[in-house]
Amino acid sequence: MDERARDLERLYRQRYVSFRNGLAPVVGSSERARDVVQEAFARALRSRNEFRRDGSLEAWVWRIAFRIALGERRQGSVSLLDEMLDVGLVTPERDPDLDAALRALSPRRRLIVFLRYFADMSYLQIAETCGVSEGTVAATLAQAHNQLAEALNSEGVRGR
Repeated sequence: MDERARDLERLYRQRYVSFRNGLAPVVGSSERARDVVQEAFARALRSRNEFRRDGSLEAWVWRIAFRIALGERRQGSVSLLDEMLDVGLVTPERDPDLDAALRALSPRRRLIVFLRYFADMSYLQIAETCGVSEGTVAATLAQAHNQLAEALNSEGVRGR
């Protein structure tokens, strides 16, 4: 087994649950997310020599996983920030105000919030996955936090 294959195996063992939990809202279920994660790692293993090490291995696998989860809507390079993720981050029945506030975020903000809090990715991993700087990730999260706080405050949710 070569070094890249070992690195992929180690990543799978360490981060499988984060991948599965992060992809479940995108694909609609944990079972489907499991299949997407397995397919993403299988593709990564088959094309491991294409990984140029100019970013993290994990970010590279996340991009593969998102392409699979989004149904590879376009041929070639998929920019995650250009894709409209209509994911249910929160079950509307459990917290309709938060669900509405999250859905009111721009696709870019919603994606970065999703990657940070639902996929448990670091700022660096998000930056590498989305092809932006860590500063952009930090700024986008700050803007999203402000927008969410404003929306939830205007709904009177904070005082509950």
